[in-house]
Amino acid sequence: MDEIQQEPTRRKRKRKLRVGRVFVFLLILVVLIGGIYSVIQYSIGYKLASGEPQKKHEFTGDKLSSDERENILVLGVDSRGEDKARTDTMMIVSWDKKNNDVKIVSLMRDIYADIPGYKSYKLNTAYYLDGVQLVTDTIQKMFDIPIHHYALIDFSSFESLVDIIAPDGVPINVEKDMSEKIGVSLKKGQHDLTGKELLGYARFRSDAEGDFGRVSRQQIVLEALKNEVLSIDNLSNIPKFVGAAEGYIETDYSKTDKAKRILDAITSGKVEIEKLTIPVEGTYSFKNYSHAGSVIEINVEKNKSAITDFLEKK
Repeated sequence: MDEIQQEPTRRKRKRKLRVGRVFVFLLILVVLIGGIYSVIQYSIGYKLASGEPQKKHEFTGDKLSSDERENILVLGVDSRGEDKARTDTMMIVSWDKKNNDVKIVSLMRDIYADIPGYKSYKLNTAYYLDGVQLVTDTIQKMFDIPIHHYALIDFSSFESLVDIIAPDGVPINVEKDMSEKIGVSLKKGQHDLTGKELLGYARFRSDAEGDFGRVSRQQIVLEALKNEVLSIDNLSNIPKFVGAAEGYIETDYSKTDKAKRILDAITSGKVEIEKLTIPVEGTYSFKNYSHAGSVIEINVEKNKSAITDFLEKK
């Protein structure tokens, strides 16, 4: 009698065991397919950028201690196939991994800077004169801030990366009609911008705000791109994006570290990035020099203190 009563229990256990095995098998299959998809998409992205010439810039960064913020000098250039170019975008991305905190210091391109070994020029001329290392040396000397690594991207590569991570466009509220000297025509209002349009939006400065407006828009673009990368809708685009970034972004990181940093940046940091523009209000004036043109002359000590306070603030 006991054996008869126990038989249904045995059958239930067997069914549960079979269901459990099927579930594990399906889970392994999904992970395997996802892994294969990621590898294929990464390879596609990497091949897209494989034709881009990678120039290894001279660079010696500061040594990073374990409890220190990691400061990455991010440069955007419009080379148009030429060897010499000026940096249109200069930012220091400061990352406190312990507290999951990312801050960005944007430096105006027209800052009148004491460039080591040369006359004083606009800050964006340092790259034209002698590449990444001279930009690094100039910023370190002016603002007494350690720079541990650099990342450089050409604007054509930026456009391609945007179209990979956000093929349907990046939502931006364009605050005014924009068209002059940016290669695209944008109308005021909410739009989903392609890579080319987003770059044009970030570079526009033909209004009363001038370069201050452009830096503000560059910060808006970074915030929007961060949101796109973190969006669940774009999750399937990330392997291809990381693969393309391997080829499109020039940096002193090794190939392994570059991919790791990109993935870390995607999965870490607050969604709301804190931002600072240098020079800060009330610390600059406009001047004109025959050898440099119209420049922004700044109070170096006040702006140095502003950067220190910004990065140290919790």
